[in-house]
Amino acid sequence: MMRLAEPLASRTWLFTVGIVLASLVFAGSSFTPTFAQDDAMAEFGDDPVDEGPAEPAGPGAAEQPEVDAAGNANGNDANAAPPATDQSLLEWVFDSLGVTYLIVFLALSVTLVSLFVMNMLAARRDTLCPTELVEEFSQRLAANDNQGAYDLAKADESVLGQVLAAGLAKVSKGYNKALEAMQEVGEEESMKLEHRLSYMALIGNLSPMIGLFGTVQGMISSFQVIALGGSTPKPSDLAAGISTALFTTLVGLAVAIPAIAAYNILRNRVARLLLEVGVESENLMSKFEDMSPKSGARG
Repeated sequence: MMRLAEPLASRTWLFTVGIVLASLVFAGSSFTPTFAQDDAMAEFGDDPVDEGPAEPAGPGAAEQPEVDAAGNANGNDANAAPPATDQSLLEWVFDSLGVTYLIVFLALSVTLVSLFVMNMLAARRDTLCPTELVEEFSQRLAANDNQGAYDLAKADESVLGQVLAAGLAKVSKGYNKALEAMQEVGEEESMKLEHRLSYMALIGNLSPMIGLFGTVQGMISSFQVIALGGSTPKPSDLAAGISTALFTTLVGLAVAIPAIAAYNILRNRVARLLLEVGVESENLMSKFEDMSPKSGARG
């Protein structure tokens, strides 16, 4: 009986140990997913939060001022800069040029217009070489009315009339003397016309120099603002000097370009008309080419 009881007791003990081990394994397998989920949530993120439904915005939420990237509200702010006043282009030009440059360029413009009108009137064919004088003078010479031809040329205020009167006054001394007198008067009249035209060229050369002076002054003013204004100078202060520099250059060129163009056009016209005066005067005085000095008296 003792031999049969020992194997039975040992089997009972083994069966009991097996049941305990199986219970422990089953209990461990049931709790492992919970522990693993807790460890994963702790490592990769926070615990999920159960968010409730969003509350509708109240009537005051729509009136909240928008905030820009700098953190400033877009609404009315006491520290906000006042809006820029509207300024016309003409006022901007006046402010940029200043009183001094405005008076200088205005005086140059008025003078240029006056000189242009005067030279246009002086460069006409009726003023330099009138056709009526040529026809009537040749008719009187053909009728041997030398005294009448002289009086006609002397009374005429054109360049051709003055040249012919000087030639007839010296024709008694020979044809060569008459040509010399005509050339002297022609050169004198040409010098008067060139002298009047040269003022237009002077304005054309002086105006861009004044504009360049204003350019340098405006740039110096802008660099002075940079030097004295610290690391962040006001753009409006910089723009004032730059505007002066640009507008003085612009107005200087606007005065100089028409002045130079008008000067060259009128100079060429005057040169062509003076050439016609020389040709017509020599043709009209060619009648006295074979006349000796003793027989060349007028009338």
